[in-house]
Amino acid sequence: MLHRTGEGSGDVDVNSRRGLFAALYMAVIGPEVFIVQPGFVQGMVQYLGFSEQAAGDIASAEMWGIALTTVAMTLFAARFDWRRVFAVSLIVMVLGNLASLLAESAPVFGVLRFVCGLGAGGVVSLSFAVVGLTANPDRNFGWLIMWVLIYGAVVLFAMPTVYAVVGMNGVLLFFAIFPASGLLFTAWLPRFGAEHAQIEQDAVSLPRNFTGMALVAMFCYFLGQGVVWAYLFLIGVNGGATEQQVANGLTASQFAGVCGALCAALIGSRFGRARPLSLAILLTLLPLFLLFGRTGAWTYAIAVCIYNYGWNLTHPYLLAAMASFDRAGRVVVYAVAFQMLGLANGPWIAARVIREDDYSNVLWLGVALFAASLALILPPVFKQREIVQVRKPALSSA
Repeated sequence: MLHRTGEGSGDVDVNSRRGLFAALYMAVIGPEVFIVQPGFVQGMVQYLGFSEQAAGDIASAEMWGIALTTVAMTLFAARFDWRRVFAVSLIVMVLGNLASLLAESAPVFGVLRFVCGLGAGGVVSLSFAVVGLTANPDRNFGWLIMWVLIYGAVVLFAMPTVYAVVGMNGVLLFFAIFPASGLLFTAWLPRFGAEHAQIEQDAVSLPRNFTGMALVAMFCYFLGQGVVWAYLFLIGVNGGATEQQVANGLTASQFAGVCGALCAALIGSRFGRARPLSLAILLTLLPLFLLFGRTGAWTYAIAVCIYNYGWNLTHPYLLAAMASFDRAGRVVVYAVAFQMLGLANGPWIAARVIREDDYSNVLWLGVALFAASLALILPPVFKQREIVQVRKPALSSA
C-alpha cells in the first residue's frame, strides 16, 4: 500500500545533511536519461540501428512517462507515503532499464522506455517537492541544478567511450544501477510533505487571458527545448564534428548551464523580469543559427554552450514569473505541467519534420517556438508589473 497512513516524518529533518543529500541524489537520478538525451538518441541510431524518427519517438515516449507521473503526483502526492513512492519509482526504473536490455525491436524498446519514464516522473516530482520544503529552497534548488548539470557533463563526455567499449547495453546497465543505489537513501526522506504555500511578494491575480498566454508561452518554450535537445548530438555529427567532439561540446555546455542558473540566482529580480527573460530566450534562440549546415567542432561547441547557458538562465525566470501571476500558487503548478508536456511532445514532433541527413527543419522549428514563447510571455510580465505599480501607491496611502 502506498497510501499515507497519517504517521508523521518526525524522524527526518529535510534540512539535515543526510536529508538534503538524499533529496539532491534523487533529483539527479530522476532525469538520468533526459539530461543526456542527445547522447542516448545518438546511441539508439548508431548502436541499436533504429531510424532517427524511431529514436525521436522513443525519447518522446520516455518523456511522456515522466510527464504523466509528474502531473499525477502534482495532484495526488499528499495522499501517498513519499518514501514508498520513491522506492517503488526507483524499482520501476531499475526493472525498466534491465528489461530494455532484452528488447529486440523499436516498439518494444519504446514501451519499456515509457515504463522507465513513469518511474522517473515519481522521483523527479517528489525530489523537487522535498527540496521545496527545505528552509532555504532558493539555495538548494541552485545546488540541485548544479549537480544535475554536472552529472550530465560527466555522462555525456563518457558516452562515446562507453558505446565503443560495451555498446548500448553498458549504458542501459548504468541507468539501472544508478536508481538502484537510490534505494539505500529512501529512509532519509520524509514520508509526506506539509503544506508550505509560499506566496511571492509581488504576486498579483492576473486576468485569465494573460495567465493563459503565460502557460502557452511555457509550453512553447519547452516544446522548443524538446524539439532541439533530443537531436543536438546528431546535429553536431551531421555538421562535421566527430562523436567525441560533439560529446566534448555538450559537456562544456552543461557547465555553461551551471553558469546560467547561478547568474539567475545572483541577479534575481534586480532588473525586473522582462529584460532578463528577453535576453535569456534570445540566448536560447540565436545560437541555433550557428548550427545550420557544416559547423565543425568549435562552432558547435560555442553554439551549444550559449544555448545551454540561455536555457538555464531562462528557466528560473520563467518559474518566478509564473509564481507572480496569481496569489494562490496555481499558475506555477500548471506551468510545470505544461513544461513537462512540452518536453514530452518535442522529440515526437521533431521526428516528423526531419529530412534524411538534414536537421534544418528541427532548427527552424526550435527558432519559431522560442520566438513565440518570447512574444507570449512579455504581455503577462508587463501586465503584472503594471498592477504592482498601481497597487504600491494604494498600499502606501492606506
